[in-house]
Amino acid sequence: MKKENEKLTVGKIFRDGLLDQNPIFVQLLGMCSTLAISTSVINALGMGGSVTFVLILSNLFISVLRNLIPSKIRIASYIVIIAGFVTVVDMVLQAYIPSLAASLGLFIPLIVVNCIILARAESFASKNKPLPSVLDGLAMGLGFTVALVIISAIRELFGNGTLLGFAVMPEGYSPAVLVISPVGGFLILGALIALVQWFRARKKDKED
Repeated sequence: MKKENEKLTVGKIFRDGLLDQNPIFVQLLGMCSTLAISTSVINALGMGGSVTFVLILSNLFISVLRNLIPSKIRIASYIVIIAGFVTVVDMVLQAYIPSLAASLGLFIPLIVVNCIILARAESFASKNKPLPSVLDGLAMGLGFTVALVIISAIRELFGNGTLLGFAVMPEGYSPAVLVISPVGGFLILGALIALVQWFRARKKDKED
């Protein structure tokens, strides 16, 4: 019985991260970086991987230290912990993938104040044990990455005619410049949010 409960718990954590509490499509967090870097799938994978790495390790450390951090300085403490891992990500990208680091630019350092990471630190990691916190970080990171890749794939495909930098559309295709503009990003994001909400409402009706 205990093993079944653990499986259900793990399943719920990943279901929340990927769908029920998806950071982008449901909680509407990290909108600034989402709209700014989602013009290419490579950027989306780079940002998604960076945020996932920081989420997992910051959740782990905050969970381990949750009983030692005074409540009055908990947010400041979370930011210090998060900043340490963001610095590691930034240095690794600049050392090994400089082109991606240049493309993501300021949005890597800004992960420090990303609402997704601070929200999970405050609402989950500070209240749960290390293993569930690590799983929560992984699930939320995957949810963020999947959402980013979906948005960026649509924008890159129709805006540039490419995927991952490779030409996909026929030679005569005329790129829809609107799609890779800020306005196009808002429209695509809004349409996907509406689609996810419709799917969740339909699923809830079936369960009821």
